Amino acid sequence: MELTEEQKKLVRQFQMYQQQLQAVLVQKEAIKMQMLEVEKALEEISSTKEPKVYKLVGNIMVVKPTEEVKKELEESKEMLEAREKSLKSAEDRFVNKIKELEGQIKKILGE
Repeated sequence: MELTEEQKKLVRQFQMYQQQLQAVLVQKEAIKMQMLEVEKALEEISSTKEPKVYKLVGNIMVVKPTEEVKKELEESKEMLEAREKSLKSAEDRFVNKIKELEGQIKKILGE
């Protein structure tokens, strides 16, 4: 069965959305890993009694006040949470669009 141009366009859209969904899932996984690192660092910094801690900045380690580093980590966590929420929204949109296109393609193919 030869597909029409419109049908081929639907298949291409389906594949494009699948690729975009895969990219979003990879980004979400990276965000989760970063979130775990930040949470672990916050856990460690919260349990220390030291007034100063070491922080990696590029290729060097610097001494900074504990509270300053804690604040930076909390801000980083908030940013990661917002990014994760945004990616979840994009994931939901792509999943819905893929399901919609899948239904259209099945109808075309007579399944």
